[in-house]
Amino acid sequence: MFDRLDIRVLPPGRRFAAQLRFWVNGEDVVEQALKEGCRGPFAAEALPAGRPALLRASSEARRLELGEPECTGGCCGFLSVVVQRCGDIVQWSDWEFPYAPSPPEFHFDAGAYDAEVARVEADRWWQVSA
Repeated sequence: MFDRLDIRVLPPGRRFAAQLRFWVNGEDVVEQALKEGCRGPFAAEALPAGRPALLRASSEARRLELGEPECTGGCCGFLSVVVQRCGDIVQWSDWEFPYAPSPPEFHFDAGAYDAEVARVEADRWWQVSA
């Protein structure tokens, strides 16, 4: 059975620009790991206009930062994961996080994963127009 990924863009707030949050199987991964006072990556950085999202998975494993405490990752560390496509599966593994416990390894159906990333790439409601 595959895990289910939902990516949401939270609206800009008083302290932060629009940011991404990741729900896996109905749980907010960033909030579960970092507890209160956390943020996900800024939408503008993770979903650059005219370029593929950083969340895209390929056969080449790469580390992505998915969250940081409100005091900044430079202070208390980042929540990061290695993302890699293995055939028809996208794997999130090898979590790095300064606090225990880290989230478990997740396995997503590659087609469903690609569709969710494409959906959030296309829906740019949060982007400020000039």
